[in-house]
Amino acid sequence: MAVPESERLSAKELAALNERFEQAAPQEVLAWVDERFGTGAVQVSSFGLEDVALFDMFWRVNPQARLVTLDTWRLPTQTYTVMDQTKLRYKTSIETHQPDPEAVARMVAEQGFNLFYRGRENRVTCCHVRKVAPLEHALASIDAWVTGLRRDQGMERGSIAIVEWDAAHTNYKVNPLANWSFDQVRRYVDEHAIPYNELHDQGYPSIGCAPCTRAVEPGEDPRAGRWWWESDPNAKECGLHIVAPATHS
Repeated sequence: MAVPESERLSAKELAALNERFEQAAPQEVLAWVDERFGTGAVQVSSFGLEDVALFDMFWRVNPQARLVTLDTWRLPTQTYTVMDQTKLRYKTSIETHQPDPEAVARMVAEQGFNLFYRGRENRVTCCHVRKVAPLEHALASIDAWVTGLRRDQGMERGSIAIVEWDAAHTNYKVNPLANWSFDQVRRYVDEHAIPYNELHDQGYPSIGCAPCTRAVEPGEDPRAGRWWWESDPNAKECGLHIVAPATHS
């Protein structure tokens, strides 16, 4: 269900909204999301540090806030643990979307279980089957999705706005933590005693699928541990996030 054109913000309205939110707390952004979109909004979470902090904020705005995740079937055990902890802590359900079993079976039969180690094209194929296609299904009836993206994560993320029109999914993409730092996120998690992925304490600033994520060394880029065998440091994306031009000041 796409957001009807009659209900979309104009470019001028969107720019004004981003100017306002640039100085606002993430909770104010989430309150706007809840008021404008209600149950048509979801947070899409991979249960990294940003995502657990963000859901705590969203839950405080609305204890019925919807939480969505993508289970690729290759996640670390520690990720499933924090998912279980989140369910218990917030007494919430997690809407879980998984790959098409037939698509996975075809891919594995043709290219092997660990095809992603044999070139970026193969890795992108695996990401599409296990993550991008399930996301498209998850967002098919959604008006807005909330993410934990931050500008200081680098690459194209450095240009994200707080509220973006997501043309690929014909809905709004909201990044309440866009102008936060990693230290701010960590401080929020610690202050509120939020359950988080224990891999963060083992040198994993960014956590994806188990075979595609490693710890990073001190001083390395935070996303250096994602698809570390690939040579292009600016291609550390799986295809979930298509970055729109920024409208922030």
